[in-house]
Amino acid sequence: MGAFITPLMLSGVNVAIPTIVEGLRIDAITASWIPLAYLLSSAVFLLPFGRLGDMFGRKKMFVSGMTTVTVASILASLAQTPLALILCRVLQGTGAAMIFGTGIAILSSVYPPEKRGRVLGLSVSFVYLGLTCGPFAGGWVTQHFGWRSVFIFHVPVVVLVIVIALLNLKGEWRGPAGQKFDFPGAILYGASMIALMYGFSDLPAASSIFLILLSVVGLSVFFKYEKKLEYPLFNVNLFFANQVFFYSCMAALIMYSSTFSVTFLMSLYLQNIKGFTPQFAGFIMISQPLMMTLFSPLAGRMSDRHEPRLITSSGMGLTAAGLASLATLNPQTSTIFIVLALIIIGFGFALFSSPNANAVVSSVEKKHLGAASGTIATMRVVGQMFSMGIVTLVFALLLGQVQISPERHGQLLASINASFIVTSLLCLIGVYFSLKRGNLRAAQSL
Repeated sequence: MGAFITPLMLSGVNVAIPTIVEGLRIDAITASWIPLAYLLSSAVFLLPFGRLGDMFGRKKMFVSGMTTVTVASILASLAQTPLALILCRVLQGTGAAMIFGTGIAILSSVYPPEKRGRVLGLSVSFVYLGLTCGPFAGGWVTQHFGWRSVFIFHVPVVVLVIVIALLNLKGEWRGPAGQKFDFPGAILYGASMIALMYGFSDLPAASSIFLILLSVVGLSVFFKYEKKLEYPLFNVNLFFANQVFFYSCMAALIMYSSTFSVTFLMSLYLQNIKGFTPQFAGFIMISQPLMMTLFSPLAGRMSDRHEPRLITSSGMGLTAAGLASLATLNPQTSTIFIVLALIIIGFGFALFSSPNANAVVSSVEKKHLGAASGTIATMRVVGQMFSMGIVTLVFALLLGQVQISPERHGQLLASINASFIVTSLLCLIGVYFSLKRGNLRAAQSL
């Protein structure tokens, strides 16, 4: 249920963005910050909260995250200005970071390796079930009750998760005693990520180029600093000493960077270019996450018996083909073509996600499961953030900081097509990293 709720919230809001843009009269670049603020705060706080969960208890962090999401969602529904809404999204992302950093670690701690792929596949399936329900539910409530309702329709489910966790999730899970929290690393990492994404959003200004270069320097210093620590915020040595782990994480980063923006872009395309209602647009977008929901458990079970890199690489290739298909969208594109392209992307992602997660956690010793779980979540959130960063950059270059209106639809469509071209090429590059990891079974036998 925890895996279900955050993607339900995220994908539901994405469908409502065109209506939010109209209601608050905001421009295209600011609109991209509605999902980006959520993702940026998740990326900034995920590693720190993952470490704090290891130190003080993952269940405590999980419940705290759900509580934070509840409060932030209610506040977002009351926002009167774009800035207030974006700040509420930052708070939502902070709560989500507490959830992301603990879920897989708890599951990996209580299930043996031979069942891990099946369990992670089931967890991933519920993530995609949330993504499946989100667009339709978000579109329906937006159309009938206004955009503010999209921030609170999921609140009863979140409250139910909190109650169940407190009453039925027995015990506590944490790392070894005596760990220390890396405050300098957390500040350096967070500042670097903020500089990077703010720089992306303001290109091609000279100040944004400076911010991007500054973030690159900051992240380089962060990695060197972390290698020297006994209790690092990010286990750099684990990241670079294990080939299967490293390339699996890079493949995940690229996959999420390629695919996360699909919902945002398709929401703008279907409602602005095609003129569909939020409810019908959400219904069309169900086809992608529905395939993920149906086939992720099967792919997870396959990865328990067969080499994960072959399954994941096939999935990335299919996803790249689906993204390339969406790069040809125009005002006359048929609904059937759109649905088929989304189905291909969804099926490809299903083949990739749970086998890749299985490869990551199966490539490390049990004492490193918490770090591996945090790394998977970090690659996902940072990849999602980069995906929106790519879109923000393309929109800044081709559309500019203007309100989306009928006379701007030509530029909007060009921006959408260019975004899909970039992400499809990026996904093809990811196939290399997926294949490069080598055979997990051979690595385990050494």
